Amino acid sequence: MAPGEKKPARARAVLTDISSRAWEHPADRGALVALRRLKGFDVLLKTMSGVFRERAWRLTLLGSAVRVDERQFARLHRLLAEVGRSLDCSTLPEMYVQADPTLNAQTIGMDKPIIVLSSGLVHHLDDDELRFVIGHELGHAISGHAVYRTLLLRLLGLGGLLNAIPGGAIGVRMVTVGLLEWSRKAELSADRAGLLASQDPTAALRTHMKLASGGTLDELDVTSFLAQGAEYDEGGDVRESLIKLSLLQQQTHPFAVVRATELRRWIDSGAYTAILGGAYPRRSEDDDASVSQAAQEAAASYSEAFERTQDTLGRLVHDLAGWMGSASGWLNERFRRGGDGD
Repeated sequence: MAPGEKKPARARAVLTDISSRAWEHPADRGALVALRRLKGFDVLLKTMSGVFRERAWRLTLLGSAVRVDERQFARLHRLLAEVGRSLDCSTLPEMYVQADPTLNAQTIGMDKPIIVLSSGLVHHLDDDELRFVIGHELGHAISGHAVYRTLLLRLLGLGGLLNAIPGGAIGVRMVTVGLLEWSRKAELSADRAGLLASQDPTAALRTHMKLASGGTLDELDVTSFLAQGAEYDEGGDVRESLIKLSLLQQQTHPFAVVRATELRRWIDSGAYTAILGGAYPRRSEDDDASVSQAAQEAAASYSEAFERTQDTLGRLVHDLAGWMGSASGWLNERFRRGGDGD
């Protein structure tokens, strides 16, 4: 290819009427399906956020950042249109580029979501990688993650106040831990959305490598990077297992290396290829989604993760769960037989 010549556009499948359930991690989907069935819940949270707060965010961006359109960051404007087409999303969020040397992107707002990209991210990522990131953020917007993330932020903000109420801090702590775990799984969901939007697994992996390294690939190796993720997954003794748990206590995002490993695992499962082939849930069927089935899939996902892990504590929890299940079955059988004999 001659210098300066544009790389030919690659055709990407349009996933017509695709539901966000197609890319949502089972643990994320279980919570979202249940919350979506609570009519008015999203309206309540939007009211909690308040129209003034969201307007303040947008006014701040209008006054301090650069709005992406046909004339400003036209390349990003084109990429947003492309990922919207792949995910069959006709209403696209506003997008801004903010002066920030770190590699970061976020989706804010509930009534009208806004995508914000850091200047560092735009500088260090090529078009294919940016397409993955923008698809990731659009996935957040379509799934409605901002609505439920707001609840997490409110609870984190109320921590000090509720310490004064007997038992209040414990209650909010339990809910917050659950919401933080959901938040980490929501990031895995958005990574899948980014991949479905970009349809370029190599670019997705490069993005995670750049996020972990600060933007450079010159001295990185794909095999070694993925081996890191496997080593983290395998863990070690109980002490290392407890350290990993403590490291995640206040994390809203999984670590970049872990995200790359999880996305690779999803690709290897065949789910990604099946969706590109047309085997995915439709938006028109969202109202019929079963809460109990989503909950079962979430439980099965955690069970599979425990069974797969070589982490000592994870194996212990899995083995104990299996033993307790067997003991419960044995006791039920004994009581049933006893009942039959009376």
